[in-house]
Amino acid sequence: MVEILAALSASAAAGLRIGLPLLMVGLVKTNLWSDVPILSNFSPSVVVGVLAAWSFCELFASKQLIGQRVLQLIQLVFSPIAGAIVGMAVAQLAEIEDWQVGVIGIVGGLLALVLQLVQTGWFFRLRGLPLWAIWVQDALSVVLVLFAFDAPQQGGLIALLLLWLAIRSSSAWYRWHREERYKRRLMQHAEYQEALEDEEMEN
Repeated sequence: MVEILAALSASAAAGLRIGLPLLMVGLVKTNLWSDVPILSNFSPSVVVGVLAAWSFCELFASKQLIGQRVLQLIQLVFSPIAGAIVGMAVAQLAEIEDWQVGVIGIVGGLLALVLQLVQTGWFFRLRGLPLWAIWVQDALSVVLVLFAFDAPQQGGLIALLLLWLAIRSSSAWYRWHREERYKRRLMQHAEYQEALEDEEMEN
């Protein structure tokens, strides 16, 4: 159970940022990325350079509106992959069977995807996330990775809390979307009725 919570904590971090959690997983682990799926196939120096550069882009580009838009699209595609990678990397430390590691990777990828989908929905609804929310995302992505290794129970609970908030906020976003669509239909109907009345008056 502790291993699952640790993996969820790391995967939730990948649902907020991509490069920073992957970078921290390799740096916190003493053997760098030698046991991390996919990344173990590349040279550590290459992995460090790429992840450090991408983490730098995430930290600074996210503070601008155009940067947020680009990052949202990229993270929407790659966050499930990053969530699966970090989840499996953390799960492997517990010396569990390979099929269990695979299942945890799938769950971690789905968790990261759900969190990223909700963030993308709010981004387009608000036309940009507020700066304080960006700083919270940065801090949580670091804290959740650290908790995955040092305090997995607390990290897992935070990940589950984020999932609950994501589900609640997605429901609110869906209701808002339906209300806006209903209002547009009412306005279109009113404009159509007004056009008919004008046409009748002209005739």
